[in-house]
Amino acid sequence: MSLETLLAEVRSCSLCTDLPLGPNPLVQAGEGARILIAGQAPGRITHHKDRPFDDPSGNRLREWLGITRETFYDPDQVAVLAMGFCYPGTGKGGDLPPRPLCAATWRGRLLSSLPHLKLTLVIGQYAQAWHLPHLARLSLTERVRGQDAAASPVIALPHPSPRNGIWLKANPWFGEMLLPTLRQRVKAALDNG
Repeated sequence: MSLETLLAEVRSCSLCTDLPLGPNPLVQAGEGARILIAGQAPGRITHHKDRPFDDPSGNRLREWLGITRETFYDPDQVAVLAMGFCYPGTGKGGDLPPRPLCAATWRGRLLSSLPHLKLTLVIGQYAQAWHLPHLARLSLTERVRGQDAAASPVIALPHPSPRNGIWLKANPWFGEMLLPTLRQRVKAALDNG
């Protein structure tokens, strides 16, 4: 099955008809994609805009990566595949977790259709548990600080949400040491397509 056909199937998915805003799978992928952004699930704003990371979190993420909106939204450069493709709703502490059925149904098939990936950026605990299961018992700070961001094909990141301002202030090394390395890795992945 071609990636185009698979994406059409994903975008018409209605496995979770009981979602608070209804199904609206947000995915971005092209066969030439060299960077994968693996996040949690779309938020309410992005659900309504029909575009992943088209919100303040996305603005911060693009700043972290050192790339433009045009590059970020070019599916032949950057794939965006959250652990859940639809907005899951809101709970007591924020958005609900992504529904596991989404990743179980689509993730393997989509990832196998992206042969040119050079770098995977995993954002949030659910994406990190799936892509980095050997680090699942570590805290976010331990996962992010303890990784070899200069060489690993998979890099763990905190969520770029404005709600994570406290974590970012408590961990200035993230901006001082990790972000310059991350930007170099992103540039290299995109330049060596």
